[in-house]
Amino acid sequence: MLKQINSWINYVDGIVWGLPLILLVMAVGILLTLRTGVLQVRHLPKALKFMVKNEEGGTGEVTSFGALCTALSATIGTGNIVGVATALVSGGPGALFWMWMAAFFGMATKYAEGLLAIKFRKIEPDGHVLGGPFYYIENGMGKNWKWLAKLFAFLGAAAGLFGIGTFVQVNGITSSIQNFFDAGNVNTVNLFGRPYSWAVIIGGLIVTLCAGLVIIGGIKRIASVSQIVVPFMAIIYVLICLIILIGNLSKIPAAIVEIFQSAFGLRAVAGGALGTMLIAMQKGVARGIFSNESGLGSAPIAAAAAQTKEPVRQGLVSMTGTFIDTIIICTMTGLSIVLTGTWNIGLEGVSVTTAAFQQGLPFNSNISSFILMMCLVFFAFTTIIGWNYYGERCLEYFVNGKQTAILIYRWLYIFAVFIGPYMTVEAVWNISDIFNGMMAFPNLIALIALSGVVVRETKAYFEQNTKI
Repeated sequence: MLKQINSWINYVDGIVWGLPLILLVMAVGILLTLRTGVLQVRHLPKALKFMVKNEEGGTGEVTSFGALCTALSATIGTGNIVGVATALVSGGPGALFWMWMAAFFGMATKYAEGLLAIKFRKIEPDGHVLGGPFYYIENGMGKNWKWLAKLFAFLGAAAGLFGIGTFVQVNGITSSIQNFFDAGNVNTVNLFGRPYSWAVIIGGLIVTLCAGLVIIGGIKRIASVSQIVVPFMAIIYVLICLIILIGNLSKIPAAIVEIFQSAFGLRAVAGGALGTMLIAMQKGVARGIFSNESGLGSAPIAAAAAQTKEPVRQGLVSMTGTFIDTIIICTMTGLSIVLTGTWNIGLEGVSVTTAAFQQGLPFNSNISSFILMMCLVFFAFTTIIGWNYYGERCLEYFVNGKQTAILIYRWLYIFAVFIGPYMTVEAVWNISDIFNGMMAFPNLIALIALSGVVVRETKAYFEQNTKI
């Protein structure tokens, strides 16, 4: 029965993340890149400056940096460690190249999402802010498209509850904890008809408790935790990966060549060059979008809460999220795995990255495993709390602000975190991919329809602020 369910999930995942969605995600990114004049390159220095310099006099619930950290808390997660490894195992080193491509064009997409989130957000008299794709669909495209906004809100709430926000993250955390404390699965107890390590059970309970304490505090507590944890964990992780890269400096040129050859199927043995290239592209783009969420429509929900009055400025700040997440952090993971060759030795999930750390770091293997475990725990934990915020905001729009429904969702979310450790790795990732892909469609349609608004706002802002 379980085999049939997994087979069905795989089939649906293949349809959702087939060539049409991959082409649509890339096409929207290319369209926005061209229409904004390759803004992600020309204005990246300004974006990085705005990222750490909060705007004065803006209206919102949290600072621009706080909104970015909330978005990054949701994006920097298991996708950066486990997702990259999964992509490389399935699609070869070339998947990393397609992650780069998805991120490059995704920066323009993320810019447009952040801009539209501020322009069309709704601010209540008490200061409560609600915004994101559902409002720029309804208010930007018109009331006739409200059904599309409702569809996005439903899929966004479901994605948070059943996939990217809960199962994947806590599963990644507990798998990493088990790999370190009980790799041989010796200390077990039978649950749901299967033996589970005590490390998994205890780890899952601790994560559930900590997540619940933060989630109950709402956006301000989530933002305050994210502003401390996200920068700290990102810097530590990059520094650790740099140690691996420096230790394998002479191998980097060959690794880069291997990535490009694999990306275009130039080293294909079976299935032909085109087939190999398409697999690398599919896995790379799918995992790239899972990691940085450009085009998904999630990040603008956090961006809408920023204390700002300039849509373009927040768009630039939002854009840096994709740059940090994929161009920097995913690249660190991907290069570490390719340099150490752990992508093709028969491992899967977090074990791939663990092996890369053990081989690449000049430490005892237990210390290397512990470092990765702690990075993954913090990465995934912040994603859990960030996606709860997304899911609640989507549900708030879908049910017209009914607090009872939101409270029920909050407790269901905590329960989903609780049961996440007991789901299989493959099923967890595929379920997440399905919901991610489905919620992307309404958002991508809106970005195409409102691309003219993005262009006009961008042009007007830089004409008025020529000295920036």
